[in-house]
Amino acid sequence: MFQKILIANRGEIAVRVMRTLREMGIATVAVFSEADREALHVRMADEAVCVGPASSSESYLRIDKILEAAALTGAEAIHPGYGFLSENAEFARACKEAKITFIGPSPEAIDVMGEKTRARKLMAEAGVPLVPGTPSAVEDPKEALKAAEEMGFPVLIKAAAGGGGKGMRRVDDPSEFQAAFEGARREAISAFGNGDVYVEKFVLKPRHVEIQVMADGHGNVVHLFERDCSVQRRHQKIIEETPCPVLAEETRQAMGEVAVQAARAVDYIGAGTVEFLLDQDQSFYFLEMNTRLQVEHPITEMITGVDLVRWQVKVANGEPLALRQEDLTIRGAAVECRIYAEDPENQFRPSPGKIEALRPPSGPGVREDGGVYAGATVPVHYDPMISKLITWGEDREQAVARMRRALQEYVITGITTNLAFHREVLDHPDFVSGEYDTNFVPRWLKERDQTGPTHQELAELAAVIYAYQRDQKPATAQLTGPSTSTGSKWKHFGRLRELGRGK
Repeated sequence: MFQKILIANRGEIAVRVMRTLREMGIATVAVFSEADREALHVRMADEAVCVGPASSSESYLRIDKILEAAALTGAEAIHPGYGFLSENAEFARACKEAKITFIGPSPEAIDVMGEKTRARKLMAEAGVPLVPGTPSAVEDPKEALKAAEEMGFPVLIKAAAGGGGKGMRRVDDPSEFQAAFEGARREAISAFGNGDVYVEKFVLKPRHVEIQVMADGHGNVVHLFERDCSVQRRHQKIIEETPCPVLAEETRQAMGEVAVQAARAVDYIGAGTVEFLLDQDQSFYFLEMNTRLQVEHPITEMITGVDLVRWQVKVANGEPLALRQEDLTIRGAAVECRIYAEDPENQFRPSPGKIEALRPPSGPGVREDGGVYAGATVPVHYDPMISKLITWGEDREQAVARMRRALQEYVITGITTNLAFHREVLDHPDFVSGEYDTNFVPRWLKERDQTGPTHQELAELAAVIYAYQRDQKPATAQLTGPSTSTGSKWKHFGRLRELGRGK
């Protein structure tokens, strides 16, 4: 087994990987930029190496500096986490040349699945169902428009070289196509350095359902069931759950088999995720394969009892998978909320700054994968996700109830977060029923913005204002009690924000 592993990442995922490595008795090496010198992952590691200034292009994305850090510390393997270099085939090749184990798939598998049109072609050859779309990237907007008209609107224009909602445009009418095509190309160049785009039929009211797969170097491939990732903002996931509340058992089995088939088609090794669109009639279509660990992997761990990072390390060390497909079962249900330093009332803009107070939730069925601490600064330079809150229950109802309780317990002050937003989502009738799709959040926010507060909300708002004003007065015998603490005032402000909804 490896004696020392470098984690080529930052924040909560670096901390999460370190925890498993520590359990395995493996020494850890952190890398950090100047902006992250006091970060939690740096404090937790056995060793830490600065790899450059704040800009990720000069630090976390510098292959040469990451490999220099590994050589300097004697790390035998590198875990890339997700984001940054995790799906970079050049990095995987560089690790191989430096005789350092890359904990992930082969460069060839990353190459194939990273180029979306190439992946679509390979999946079609493997018999994997696809959403109708152009077989390759389209450079001529007139040719692309013709293909879109043949498919029928609405369509999606999508970047061929990446995902995460970057370089993606929905087009409902031919008159909007030219501008959307050019906009998608510009964004794709900015995000991925590649302006290639393709056109895909837009599936109405789809759910985004993905299958976790794991493969070893001995020909074994298993799936660890599905995750529903349909609660999204700006095409990016914010709440995930497993199992999918509307997935039929026969569809689950079929999707799992197809995901395994997709992994085998590229001789995959390690952890990966095959993503699908699920139609209302239980038809499903291949979207893409992410050749890395996913942000939402903890909910899979909660329902299967498998530590996916431990499996990644063991597979990279040449060991076979510990379990066969028939050994894996779904136990209960789990939900994950991504906690961001962002302002939902201001188009989810990042809200970096110093965290003044932090009290993560705990208790039965609650897991918090955090990357910050009280007094830490959330930098402006990186993704503003600060933690992942995960709950497990014997069924969906209990898992959701525990998440509601955990969100109420979670305290973060000094920065704006999306905690109140998550509380609202979990109380929404569509989420409670499980009958939602990928357009749920945009549709709900639009409806919410068009309606004012209810009479009940106005009454509560008046009560909160009165309570706050009362707390500003000196304590006297005529008042009901002494003035409240600063924490209570924060509570008033939080309730005002929830009720006023930023208006």
